[in-house]
Amino acid sequence: PVQVCMHCEDPACARVCTADAITKDEFGIVHTANTARCISCANCVLACPFGVPKKIEETQIMMKCNMCYDRTSAGKRPMCATVCPSGALWFGRREKLAQMRPNSTPVNTFMFGAQTVRTKVNLMMPAGSTALRVD
Repeated sequence: PVQVCMHCEDPACARVCTADAITKDEFGIVHTANTARCISCANCVLACPFGVPKKIEETQIMMKCNMCYDRTSAGKRPMCATVCPSGALWFGRREKLAQMRPNSTPVNTFMFGAQTVRTKVNLMMPAGSTALRVD
């Protein structure tokens, strides 16, 4: 199964990429490794606190969710949000999500021990929540 990338504000996967193969664009999308640059070191796999990047052994390349950039850059929703039968995956403005779920709060701050990670992706938490501690 593919884990949805959280598109971190300061992506650890890109920071540890010695080949500068992983980039974040001006829209906050953290793109999958540039195949021409990736040296298959797996630093990104080890660095991601969410366990998103996967090293594909057959091709010796890293793969991860890029929020269906080909679709979202053309004004369409990511495929996961388009086909999710329960509506658990949703794509849109944070404000709209908060309106749709008034008894919940969209949270995009995660605490991993002493490390705080802020993301483009939000999880719905009980109303009033400000962060999710992952220990």
